[in-house]
Amino acid sequence: MDRDAQGAQITVLLRQWQDGDGAALDRLIPLVYAELHVIASRYIAHEWRARALQTTGLVSEAYLKLVAQRDVDWQSRAHFFAIAAQVMRRILLDHARRQLRGKRGGGVVTVPIDGITVAAPDAGDAVDVLAVDRALKELEQFDPDQAKIVELRFFGGLTVEEASAVLGISPATVKREWAVAKGWLYRALTGGPGRPPA
Repeated sequence: MDRDAQGAQITVLLRQWQDGDGAALDRLIPLVYAELHVIASRYIAHEWRARALQTTGLVSEAYLKLVAQRDVDWQSRAHFFAIAAQVMRRILLDHARRQLRGKRGGGVVTVPIDGITVAAPDAGDAVDVLAVDRALKELEQFDPDQAKIVELRFFGGLTVEEASAVLGISPATVKREWAVAKGWLYRALTGGPGRPPA
């Protein structure tokens, strides 16, 4: 099944489930679980230390929170994964905060960010998820649309076209705003001028 057909099927199942069809949820699980797993693995593949959080654990926790949201008016596959992005972001942030409290400031939790390399303690090509969140909140004060694009693309793993559909703006605008937002985040996270790597 191609991505468009699968997206249409996910949308139909989301709406059926929202209307009270419990069997629709059973058919929805295999369609979204694999993609949620891919999104989660992007976050934690490189830098989650000491078995802090496994991909399957993140997916399971995110999925449980998503299915508990019965009052969401599901619009499409892209909308579902946009909400998933927000849920995973909150889970990652909560986990990072708990880990920092547990180690009294040590063991920074890191995740990779598209195209940005930041030198962090033992982090290689990743940045601290808490630093990304702080920078994202600051960006939101200046440009809420750019912050939303970062959330959808970075935390949600949505394509340019999917982010475009969720936000109701053109793909060209998403590409342009994504490029500007990455430059802004690079400067915010590195504390210096310059452009992020392509």
